[in-house]
Amino acid sequence: MTRSILVWLLLMGVAGAARAEDWPQFRGPTGQGISTEQHLPLEWSDTRNVNWKTQVPGLGWSSPAIAGGRIWLTTATAEGGGSLRALAFDVASGRQLINVEVFRVGRPTGEVNPKNSRASPTPVVDGDRVYVHFGAEGTAALTTAGQIVWKTTFPYISQHGNGGSPVLYRDLLIFSCDGYDTAFVIALDKQTGKVRWKTPRPKPISQAYSTPLIIRVGDRDQVVSLGAFRVAAYEPETGREIWTVTYGDGFSNVPTPVFHDGIVYVSTGFQEPWMLAVRADGKGDVSRTHVVWVERRGAPLTPSPVVVGEELYLVSDTGVATCLDRKTGAIRWQQRLGGNFSASPIAADGRIYFLSEEGVGTVIAPGREFRKLATNRLNETTFASMAVSDGSIFIRSDRHLYRITAER
Repeated sequence: MTRSILVWLLLMGVAGAARAEDWPQFRGPTGQGISTEQHLPLEWSDTRNVNWKTQVPGLGWSSPAIAGGRIWLTTATAEGGGSLRALAFDVASGRQLINVEVFRVGRPTGEVNPKNSRASPTPVVDGDRVYVHFGAEGTAALTTAGQIVWKTTFPYISQHGNGGSPVLYRDLLIFSCDGYDTAFVIALDKQTGKVRWKTPRPKPISQAYSTPLIIRVGDRDQVVSLGAFRVAAYEPETGREIWTVTYGDGFSNVPTPVFHDGIVYVSTGFQEPWMLAVRADGKGDVSRTHVVWVERRGAPLTPSPVVVGEELYLVSDTGVATCLDRKTGAIRWQQRLGGNFSASPIAADGRIYFLSEEGVGTVIAPGREFRKLATNRLNETTFASMAVSDGSIFIRSDRHLYRITAER
């Protein structure tokens, strides 16, 4: 081996070790709450392992979206009756870099649930563009310098405010609009904001608040979107429906589905939530043929699940964590964590992290037996899901944004 090749390999190794994985959308790079980051903190408090803590103006439950050395959030303030804003913070210091109004609005369309906000969907960062979504109150693209590129609005009546985040697929921005007056899945040209396709939900319709998930089944991509009473997969290029599964009275769906080894895992929503495992290789209505298993105990109304290895992990809104065999649905263990939960768990660095509404972070080891590694407390309300990047965990509370970093 020549000296030049050896030096190149060493430099590439250093660069690879130093490269941080971005968290550019809701639930991270794959949309499923999983990160490859290592050396993450196991323990923290209001003061311990806090790299920095910065105040966030207004109120919003969008999760941090991290790329290009910046953390993006949305928020709503009372300025002029209602100001929906995009915020950016510096990853290294926590300093606020951008605070720009995207929409000026009046009263919300319908009432906002006490657990919700007018700025709950998480931004999506893609190169030099940031896409922000406020449900029926508008969607917009900004430059990473904070300049608005385009804005558009698709009105519908939502009982509890906005919820689901958008996702990107190639040159499309895709999101669900599920009101009790109209419901559809829509794809916009990400450069212009123009509608590329719009697929209505069949009747009966009702509200839902879930984020779509892009998956690949065989040699084709699908966008899986939960709506009231049914989950459907669509061709992301055209919006044509591929398959659907109905689930009775389920509505007001919040959790995002997860996907592993050809199976989609779905929480059906109110009234009584179920977990469904659905093979994603069907066509048409596959309710009778492609449902692998159903579990009615411990399913969440709000937090999304996460898959690690051969197990599916979830936490109910009332704080009961469950580990299921992902192939059979058999319960491996159930454990009460305490508190209430809206944030979705994440898996990173060989651990699973849960965050309660009361600001308690519970860390466990994945496996068929429950093993708690740490309990960590922030004395603030935390509804937004955690984000992971640059060897750190980022937590948004009702007042602050935290960067939590392990002691080095």
